[in-house]
Amino acid sequence: MARPLRIEFAGALYHVTSRGNVRQKIFLNDSDRIGFLKNLAYCLSLHNAILHAYCLMGNHYHLLVETPDANLSAFMRDINGNYTQGFNYHHRRVGHLFQGRYKAFVIDRDSYLFEVARYIVLNPVRAKFVKHPRDWKWSSYNATAGHTKIPEWLTVNWVLDTFSKDHNEAQRQYRQHVKNGIDAGSPFDDMREGVILGDEEFIFWIWETRTKGSEKNKEIPRNQRIVGRPTLEKLFEDIQTLEDRNAIICFAHDRCGYPLSMIAKHVKLDASTVGKIARRKYNQE
Repeated sequence: MARPLRIEFAGALYHVTSRGNVRQKIFLNDSDRIGFLKNLAYCLSLHNAILHAYCLMGNHYHLLVETPDANLSAFMRDINGNYTQGFNYHHRRVGHLFQGRYKAFVIDRDSYLFEVARYIVLNPVRAKFVKHPRDWKWSSYNATAGHTKIPEWLTVNWVLDTFSKDHNEAQRQYRQHVKNGIDAGSPFDDMREGVILGDEEFIFWIWETRTKGSEKNKEIPRNQRIVGRPTLEKLFEDIQTLEDRNAIICFAHDRCGYPLSMIAKHVKLDASTVGKIARRKYNQE
């Protein structure tokens, strides 16, 4: 079974969502939601994670979470595992509560922080549960907007300070920003291969520094293994010598995942010749 690419690094920002098994409800009453938030607060402290936004729905939830210690997997293991144990105990049930693995999207904070934070708190409006996000008490909207007290485990200044250094003005602008998004499209329309939301520079940085080795992992979908890789045109644009060309051929095949036939077509060589160049590199290692 294919599994999604997991990208973890210190300071990473994620939009995380997890859905009930066969789309069943994961919150049957307000006690469940309160229990989830208590466990969330505990896990944030335990794993030194930072929560910037959240929303609890009926059969799923959304988190905008930052991981200074590059430990999203451990954090999510305890979020879903602890909650499942409590849910099963209180409702006298057994078995899986959540549907497979959680989904985690790496977010470029410089380009998409505002849009994702807004998208999360607007979920109840899109689902037609309420007409305005202030009417849904199970999200971070009211605390961020200044309508209710901010929980100790929720960080709102990162979002608000980017609007204005004046707290009241920042909250006013935040409320307007969310209101403007009610009829806006989803920022996830710009998602790259279901794992990264960011501009081209950010996506290339992820590929160059955070996904090395994943290109050989056949358990991960191929489109995710190669997301952000440079184009062949980019790779070969500054080639000066035959030695440089051969090195880039090997790099394009081994690290970037380009088929030898595609590389051969680009450099205008026979596929057999390109294959020999690649094999020569492996024999020298």
